[in-house]
Amino acid sequence: MTYKESFIKFMVDCGVLTFGEFTLKSGRIAPYFVNAGNYNTGEQLAKLGEYYAACIQENNIPVETLFGPAYKGIPLSVSAAVALYHKYGKSVNYCFDRKEVKDHGEGGMFVGKQLEAGEQVVIIEDVMTSGKAVREVYPKLKGAADVNITGMVITVDRMERGLNSDKSAVQEVKAEFGIDVYPIVTMADIIDAIANEVVPGKEYLDKMIAYREQYGVCK
Repeated sequence: MTYKESFIKFMVDCGVLTFGEFTLKSGRIAPYFVNAGNYNTGEQLAKLGEYYAACIQENNIPVETLFGPAYKGIPLSVSAAVALYHKYGKSVNYCFDRKEVKDHGEGGMFVGKQLEAGEQVVIIEDVMTSGKAVREVYPKLKGAADVNITGMVITVDRMERGLNSDKSAVQEVKAEFGIDVYPIVTMADIIDAIANEVVPGKEYLDKMIAYREQYGVCK
């Protein structure tokens, strides 16, 4: 089993990836749903960090600091930093932003590593839906220092075009900011995992393929 197949099974086992009929915020009726909020144990978070680390290693993403956008990205960046050290002997920094600038104590916008010009930063997020998180944190990062954002790692690329665009959120982030987004898995990987019986859900395979054909983007 590849680490991608293992991750899809992990999501299903954690109740994060489910199949059925779900009305998305966009109004589309999807045959699958990803709810990263169902990761809620130390064991799950430790495993999740290992998958992020594997994706960073496989894609040879240059990194000195992992940045986790508040709030969901905070535990993700920490777990990924720990996994990079334990699995690959790579010690990297981590930091995260505050929702509001602290005006007392040490103050500032960021907690953890204070960013420096030229620093290689990788953004750690869960699922990208619209790219809103990048649009919020990009000016914060660049405002703190002229960092080099070498990539963004997410769990799932839905490979789905936006409501007002022929591009997916991943493609829009690349076009708008020049940031490469690296998903641990894609919707195509999930379809393959169902077809190859890595995970249950064969009864939803036709609907998954039809949804991909209707709303998907070319990769």
